[in-house]
Amino acid sequence: MIQFDAVTKRYENGFEALSHVSFHVQRGEMVFVTGHSGAGKSTILKLLTLMERPSHGQVIVAGQNLSRINTKQIPYYRRNLGMVFQDHQLLFDRSVFDNVALPLQVAGVHALEIAKRVRAALDKLGLLSKEKMLPITLSAGEQQRVGIARAVVNKPALLLADEPTGNLDPALSAEVMNVFQDFNRVGVTVVVATHDLELVHRLGHREIMLRQGKLIHGA
Repeated sequence: MIQFDAVTKRYENGFEALSHVSFHVQRGEMVFVTGHSGAGKSTILKLLTLMERPSHGQVIVAGQNLSRINTKQIPYYRRNLGMVFQDHQLLFDRSVFDNVALPLQVAGVHALEIAKRVRAALDKLGLLSKEKMLPITLSAGEQQRVGIARAVVNKPALLLADEPTGNLDPALSAEVMNVFQDFNRVGVTVVVATHDLELVHRLGHREIMLRQGKLIHGA
């Protein structure tokens, strides 16, 4: 599903966020990308979502070389991805339903299909009764689950999460990770960037460890 071949990401100021990183993630696998702050975890996710481009090397997703995707094609590529952020990035002036529906509305999905898929996603995450509420009225864990519902509502083959438990207590962190594992069990490839090593080791999935932009374990 994912292939990094000798990927380097160097910024204009000379900082090298990734240095000759190579690894594979199989279709249907769940992996954790770990490392200290600034190790390159978020850079890997930015390359996978085409928020960034590599300076050298190749990133291939589902057989598609991302270097061959031009700017106009990026929105179509991202329709096959789900992305969960640490800070949720929810729209607080819109209801839970409208937040989750947003990717489908952007993709031009029919309103009846949107309603069906949004409610299915909310039901999966235990939020169906809160569809009319504003995110600001929800707990931190519920807000994160709204973010996950929005990420999976388009039924992506690949689900990416950047420090999704960074602002949560241990119980809520475990709850969120259980949700990711549930999606993984039905065939979704899941990549989670996190510094929560205790949680990673407890769950037992493969770990891709970075240090100062270099891969030191998990290739």
